[in-house]
Parts: sequence; C-alpha cells; structure tokens
Amino acid sequence: MPNATAAVPGQIAFGWKRLGFFWQTQLAGWSAFALVDFANRLLTYHDVKVALALTGIVWPFLLGLSTGLAWLYGRYLPRSRLNLRSFALVVALSVAAAALVMSVVFTVRFTTGWSIPGWHPLEEIGVPLIHYSFIILGWSICFFWIRAELGRRAAIQRVFATQAEAMKAEIQHLRLQLDPHFLFNALNGVAEEIPEHPEAALAMMRDLTAYLRHSLSGIDQPVVPVEAEVTSLRAYLRIQEARFGAKLRTRLSMDPEAALRPIANFLLQPLVENAVKYGSRDGHLEVAVFVKASGTTLRIAIVNTGTLEGQTTRRRGRGIGLTNVRRRLDVHYPKRHRFRLEEFPPNPRTGAPSRVVAALILEGEPC
Repeated sequence: MPNATAAVPGQIAFGWKRLGFFWQTQLAGWSAFALVDFANRLLTYHDVKVALALTGIVWPFLLGLSTGLAWLYGRYLPRSRLNLRSFALVVALSVAAAALVMSVVFTVRFTTGWSIPGWHPLEEIGVPLIHYSFIILGWSICFFWIRAELGRRAAIQRVFATQAEAMKAEIQHLRLQLDPHFLFNALNGVAEEIPEHPEAALAMMRDLTAYLRHSLSGIDQPVVPVEAEVTSLRAYLRIQEARFGAKLRTRLSMDPEAALRPIANFLLQPLVENAVKYGSRDGHLEVAVFVKASGTTLRIAIVNTGTLEGQTTRRRGRGIGLTNVRRRLDVHYPKRHRFRLEEFPPNPRTGAPSRVVAALILEGEPC
C-alpha cells in the first residue's frame, strides 16, 4: 500500500507531461482564473456556497468554450495574424462565447433564486457579459500570440536542425578528404621499406594500424580528447621517422591539463603532415608539436625547420591540408579561434636554423 501511495505523484506527473503544452496551459490558466473568479463572486454574493457552485459550473464551461475557439481559430485562421478583419472575427466570437457563459450563469441564478444584492436585472446581465467578453478576448489574443511564438521557435529549430545536418555532412566530407590522403602516403612508405627493411616496414604497419584504429573509431565522433589526437599524431610521426631515419627528428609535448580537453578530431593531422612534407631536410628535419592548456583555451604550436619562401609553388594544387584546417576551424570554433602560419629567421647566436610555426589558439569547446 505505501508503494502504491508513493507512486501516485509520479503517475500524476507522467500524465501531466503527456497532456501536451496546449492542455497544460489550458488547465493551469483557467484554474488560476477560477480562483480569482471565486474570490470575486464571494465579494459579490457574500455566500461561499453560491460562489463555489457558480465557479464550479463556469470553470469547465470556459474550458470547453476556449477549446472550441482554439479549434475554430485553427480551422479558419490557421496562419492569420490579427489584422483588422481577423480581429473583428475574434471579437465577435469572444462576445458570442461570453453570451453563452452569461446565459448559463443567468439560468442557474434564475432557477435557484441566487440574485446579486443591490444589482438591477440589467446589471446582472450586462456586467457578466462585458466581464466574460474581455476575459475570452484576452484568452484569444494570448492564444494567437503563443501560437505565433511557438511557430517562430519551431522555424528556428528547423533552421538549426538543417544547419546541423549540413555541418555534420560537411565535417564527414572533410574527414574523408584527410584519411585517404594520409593512407596513400603511409602505404607508399611501407612499400618502400619492405624490400630492404622488412622489420621497419612491420613496425610502420603496426603504427599505421594504431593510427587507422583511431581514425575509424572516431569517424562518428567529430570531437575527441586531446590525448587521443596526440596518440594519433605520435603514431603518424613514428611512421615518418621509420621512413626518413636520422634525417627526421620529432618531439611531441602535451600539457597534462590538456589531455582530457575536447578537440576537433584530426584537426592537427594536416598541419603535422605539412610540417613533415614541406620542412627543410638540409642536414635533418626537426618537427615539434606543443599542446598547452590555459583556462578554457588550448594553445598549439607545430614547429618545423625550413622557410615559407619557395614553398608556395610546391604547395600549389596541394593545399587541401591548410584549406581543410581553416574550414574545420570555422565549423568547430566559429569566431573562437586564431590560426597563423609564420616564419622565424635563423638565430646566429645559437646556430638555430630558420623555422616555420603553425600556431593555433582554440577558445572553449568545439561545436
């Protein structure tokens, strides 16, 4: 028995949610009006029983009339705003509905002999008619306003849903641009190593497997933790180290606080790939990746030895990486990102060669 009693509030809440917005508003609004109407009748008749009886009769009648008016408005004024013509129709229907309410109240009062102390018979007819006309007209105006607001919100939601679907499709398209591009390069590298260095080729295949596992597991996840993105980059860089040997030196540094931060999946891959592909190999190529967290901001720098000069021609027609990055930044971090690609000249004092830095600043979480 206690369990059944405890389940009653839950059943009531469940039933209330199933009613829908219209009926929730109807019941709540007219119930609030019934309380005010009861107090008004109590002051008018000075009799609790009379006030309670009349309120109990009028409340369901108003509920039914307003529901009927809602049907009429939906049938004959489905998309109409309250212009002069439609407003005149609403006023006429509101007065007609008020006349029905007044007729019911007058009939009950006449049958039971409940008269309003000190009121003239015309007042007993005219005042309730005017009173309920304004009440129902106010309800009608609220009905049109709420319907217009709900329609506006539904239209906005449809636009957002359409944009979200388009954005999702575009993200998937951008992802498909990246994965085959890298796969082609990696498999070429493995093929080159197989004849003379089968063990190195096997290690590359293992790294490639780890890389592809990350790629496939995240194909339906446009957002991943930074740690997963870095793990994927580490596998990629190991593949390139196996290909180039001592000619390539890599470094990957991640701030521990950044490990679980969300980031757009495969966002850094084309930048690292460009650093390896277009970096200077005079002597050896150095590629370093730095990921740091500062509050809600991620700061990422991808550094490689080399220059920007002379690379324009080499990149012409192969700019899918940088174009992809910029487009994905606009999609995932709209107006919340900064991306720059710049060159730093050699340092004569330290002997450090010229370097190219791809710097990313990402504010907040990706969309």
